[in-house]
Amino acid sequence: MMLAMPGLAWAQQVEVNVEGDYPQLQDNAEAFLGEVEGRSAGSLRRYASTAEAQVEEALRALGYYSPMIQWEVVEQPGDDETPALLVLTVQPGEPIRVRSRQVSIEGPASRDPDFVGTLPEKPAEGDVLNHGQYSTLRQTIQNRATRLGYFDGEFTTRRLEVNPEQHTADISLVFRSGARYRLGEVSFKEGHGFEEQLLEQFVRFEPGEIYHADKVARLSGDLSNSGYFSGVDIDASPGKAEEGVIPVSVDLTTRPPRSVAAGVGFSTDVGPRFSGNWREHWINPMGHRRGAQTELSVPRQNVGAWYELPLDPPMTDSIRLSAGYQREDIEDVESELLTLGQQWKHQLDNGWLQVASIRWEGERFRIGDDDPEQSSLLLPGLGYSKLQADSPLDPSRGYRIQFDVTGSHRAVISDVDILHANFLVKGLYTLADNHRFLSRFQFGGVATNRFSDVPPSLRFFAGGDQTVRGYGYETLSPRNSEDVAIGGRYLMVGSVEYQYQFAENWRVAAFVDEGNAMDDLSDPLATGAGLGIRWISPVGPLRLDVAKGLDPEFGGEWRIHFSMGPEL
Repeated sequence: MMLAMPGLAWAQQVEVNVEGDYPQLQDNAEAFLGEVEGRSAGSLRRYASTAEAQVEEALRALGYYSPMIQWEVVEQPGDDETPALLVLTVQPGEPIRVRSRQVSIEGPASRDPDFVGTLPEKPAEGDVLNHGQYSTLRQTIQNRATRLGYFDGEFTTRRLEVNPEQHTADISLVFRSGARYRLGEVSFKEGHGFEEQLLEQFVRFEPGEIYHADKVARLSGDLSNSGYFSGVDIDASPGKAEEGVIPVSVDLTTRPPRSVAAGVGFSTDVGPRFSGNWREHWINPMGHRRGAQTELSVPRQNVGAWYELPLDPPMTDSIRLSAGYQREDIEDVESELLTLGQQWKHQLDNGWLQVASIRWEGERFRIGDDDPEQSSLLLPGLGYSKLQADSPLDPSRGYRIQFDVTGSHRAVISDVDILHANFLVKGLYTLADNHRFLSRFQFGGVATNRFSDVPPSLRFFAGGDQTVRGYGYETLSPRNSEDVAIGGRYLMVGSVEYQYQFAENWRVAAFVDEGNAMDDLSDPLATGAGLGIRWISPVGPLRLDVAKGLDPEFGGEWRIHFSMGPEL
């Protein structure tokens, strides 16, 4: 005799009890029954046959074709307030098992690894029949044909034979693909206002390439992300194909040319700050852009403008001309910096972004009580960066690698010889959904024949929200005889952080930072540690940290740090 542990479920006036350990059957039966309320005992008796049929259908979907179902209506005599209850007791019986499974792909798709690879393994021979799994297998084949361009494909055999008496099921699916379609010429409907040559540079496939839905989706995404258009409608219907070649028609809606944005922020490094941004997304049919921005805070004020020319491909490659002015008064350093420059951005085939630049910097600065100085530098540079993340705002895993090198020479409009390099790597990994581990390492160095002539903008300072928490902003640095932070030749900073998500969009954090700006790599490092909380806002993480600088000789103390922005 088998003792059953019933699973109880209340759907208002219906209770279903599946005997044995069958949680999936229990859940499915409850879902099929839905809610029943406001019925009399007589109405429940009339409803019992319908409820029984619904339970049978729920069990059949999971391979149990011959259940035994008994029902009764339970009333509370003399109690008009407690409604009657329909109780169904279910014995699932012996399940249907898959006796044979034949899945065959015929035609050109049979030789296509993208089609035949990794088809669902369920339901497999010996499994309890699950109609949902069978439907998924069938739909996967159909969806794959549509996605890869086998639009003439069809099932020549699509059969699921169930023998309830023998408790067996036989699956037979034979799909004949037909020829794979190809992509044809891309045409752009008139009215968009841009040169045809620019739009053609967004197309990453050649006429005659085999069809793939991802190629069409990528074209749509590239056009949408260009900043030129508010609407992108692509028609690549196989019904318009001629001899297996699909013409691609693109209808574009041009966005308003200008936008203005303003914002207010706060960080413990610079305090409250105001930012403004003006942008012209396109100024001519060639897709040129321009813009200006400013950021104002107590220790730092800057304003800049830029002009950008798209290259081929315009999604990633461009030339940008820029000019800017920045004034800083931080700790013991005052600086006014004027910059004129040009950048050439180019995405390599391996995903790395290459930035070649040349800029002129004129800087007037004062360190401590020294007399004001001026510098003029022409700085060609080269940088490489790569960002890999599974989400732009709040990734669960990914990394960022960035390396930049610039230099100047006295023979070319420069006051001092400089070779300046900076390397940054960040990593993020999430374990079991709630446990996040972040790490960061940064190293920089400047080689020069006369360090005293290197302006503050090219020296290294540490301390603050983005480097070593528990210390004041840019207070970690070599100091002169008057105890004035003058900046170092090298920067070395590392950090490890653990986060635990305890509620939706909320995390707690524990971290240790270590680093310093120094003149000698053997100089000691400052350490900071602390706890924090993270709120994942719609615009990215907001971070509030309480940190303790563990080295009093470097000015370490208890500090509160607030910052926002992506973690990679």
